[in-house]
Amino acid sequence: MSGRIRPVETREVTVQAPSIDETREQVLAQLPEGWDLTDSAATMPKASTMITLNAKMARRDGAEEIEAEDFAALRAKVPEGWQLLSVREV
Repeated sequence: MSGRIRPVETREVTVQAPSIDETREQVLAQLPEGWDLTDSAATMPKASTMITLNAKMARRDGAEEIEAEDFAALRAKVPEGWQLLSVREV
């Protein structure tokens, strides 16, 4: 039996700018290669011309294959901080 695993890592960033497009550019400039944006929320406080964007990103690279005799052994081989994405019989 084999399984595909990847690291589980997330980050949150908060940026401010006068437009939503500028906040998005700031977030994308901080997005590491192999990561995806997973969530974002924009707010504009009263009496302010600045938009605040809170963005969440998650790591999506670094996948590896692991093998074991059965499903229980395969699950036991998943390191802490990693997730099992798929399982198949070999």
